[in-house]
Amino acid sequence: MRKYNVTLTQEERVELESIGRKGNQKAQTVLYALILLACDEGAHQTERSTNQTISKVLKVSMKTIDRVKKRFVEEGLEASMTRKPTTRAFSRKIDGDVEARLIALSCSPAPEGHARWTLKLLADKIVELNYVDAVSYETVRRALKKTSLSRGSKSAG
Repeated sequence: MRKYNVTLTQEERVELESIGRKGNQKAQTVLYALILLACDEGAHQTERSTNQTISKVLKVSMKTIDRVKKRFVEEGLEASMTRKPTTRAFSRKIDGDVEARLIALSCSPAPEGHARWTLKLLADKIVELNYVDAVSYETVRRALKKTSLSRGSKSAG
């Protein structure tokens, strides 16, 4: 792994130290400031710490320290103090059409040998009917939770 050397200017050190002293910062921002201050190899640093020492004192992983150092060296101080926004995007397995079919299926009589529909039975049935390729019973539960259906009781009163 490539080693990233953090060299802070006096102004950057003052800014990071003030972040650590102020009480209105996010905990993550304070932690990143402390990591950068401890990793500083500049002329204004009086005591240098190793990543292992920083990891033990601040109770963070070595990977976190390396990630903060890398972002500081490559992108600058402001970018290293914030967490990157996630780029993951998940598509919904159960959209409006499948949800309507699922609700209709859950309102229908239970399969033979069962007193009522279970989440696993519903999940297996919508896969069997080719509404979706694969789905977990938890996804079915979340879709049904949005409705006002009560699958558990036979009578409303």
